[in-house]
Amino acid sequence: MSKAGKHNRNGIFAGCMLLADVLCCAVLIRGGHLTILHITERLELAFAVDGLTRFVLPAVMMLYTAVLFYAFEYMEHGERQNVFFTFYLISFCALSAVCLSANLVTMYLCFELLTLSTVPLVLHELSGEAVAAGLKYLFYSMGGALMGLLAVFYVYQYTSGNGTFIMGGFLDDALLAGHEKMLLAVLMTGIIGFGTKAGMYPMHGWLPAAHPIAPAPASSLLSGIVAKAGVIAIIRLIYYSVGARLLQGTWVQKAWMTLALLTVFMGSMMAFGEKNLKKRLAYSTISQISYILLGLSLLDDRGLAGGLIHLMGHCAAKGCLFLVAGVFIYRLGIRDVRHLKGTGRRMPVTMVCFTIASLSLVGIPPLAGFTSKWAIASAAIAAGIPVYSLLIPVMLLISALLTAGYLLPITVDAFFPGDGDSGSSPSGSGETGQTISEISDREPGLRACIPMILLCCSVLITGLCGSGIAAFCGFTL
Repeated sequence: MSKAGKHNRNGIFAGCMLLADVLCCAVLIRGGHLTILHITERLELAFAVDGLTRFVLPAVMMLYTAVLFYAFEYMEHGERQNVFFTFYLISFCALSAVCLSANLVTMYLCFELLTLSTVPLVLHELSGEAVAAGLKYLFYSMGGALMGLLAVFYVYQYTSGNGTFIMGGFLDDALLAGHEKMLLAVLMTGIIGFGTKAGMYPMHGWLPAAHPIAPAPASSLLSGIVAKAGVIAIIRLIYYSVGARLLQGTWVQKAWMTLALLTVFMGSMMAFGEKNLKKRLAYSTISQISYILLGLSLLDDRGLAGGLIHLMGHCAAKGCLFLVAGVFIYRLGIRDVRHLKGTGRRMPVTMVCFTIASLSLVGIPPLAGFTSKWAIASAAIAAGIPVYSLLIPVMLLISALLTAGYLLPITVDAFFPGDGDSGSSPSGSGETGQTISEISDREPGLRACIPMILLCCSVLITGLCGSGIAAFCGFTL
């Protein structure tokens, strides 16, 4: 394709993305409820705007828009770009629909569409490893979604209405009477099932397989916001369908908190020992998203608000880190963290962005990670749950130390490599098909730098204003 043709194509995709953003903003401002189709008397395909939509959808818009402009530069020398960007926009529509869903049935259908539209992003390179990673992502996501569908089916058996989301739940106490134990077991199945998309143990295996293989823009989306679809589904199931009170003090709450704590620790430990940068970030995602699940498992308003703030902060920080990893791949051909020594001198803007995002994940004030972790720890202490009220803050501190251990040394080596470390690039090729001889070790262009800088600004804004944003959307600490 000619240079003019590429500009025209990029302009079309950018125009579609910006138009979608405008439409989403209009929907958020206007609000309301829209029924598309009555499947049965009680089941309907419907969309609505509420506090959770107003909190999460802007994060979706922010990351998808930023990564799109980055992808124009990253994918410039790649193949099948039209296919990549087409599924990119489809996945944005699917995830936006998940955020806007008015009931569990609509959410489940959009949840499955999101999986189907993001699989092509994972296997974009069509290598043997890419196809295997794509299939693993597909099987894990579809299997988890079917577990979630079981919970959706049972929840609808205990409501006399159409199942429209409402904070506190919509179950009919008369229909539920005598079936509480069965429902609890099914809800635990649903939490694990939807938690598969979020990388919760023991269904976390797709993340370290898919992220190193997928192009960096796809990895940024998968880790930054697509995996959060599992979190959104759990919030809708527990807080907006059955009601958090039903699970408070039950074995389900304790099992949920235990799995979340285990995932936080395991993800941090696996990231600490990993040398491949994108795989290290994938394990970090497993740990960081479980912070959100940990806040949700407290089953109170403060834990929910803390988890949502971490969702927004992690979206920006991890999205930025994967974009930086992509720069190292397509500009330097580097995937191994041991080969990044001295890169801060050649790419100071890129490494500063990496450092700011890393500090947020560690939990350094005034960045987003500090605000969210403080909120989650405070909620855990206030909840007064025996053992867990102490264990959760302790685990957050241990994980913060491990996070500092696997991210900050990269920054130190990048800016202070020591005598004799030139930071030379290894031979090989990047994900976009360029050879090292064709790659420059200078900063990337503005299309790549500006999105990384904007995501770093989002990390700071979320840290300073996260509590206010949550309160505006109806979630108070």
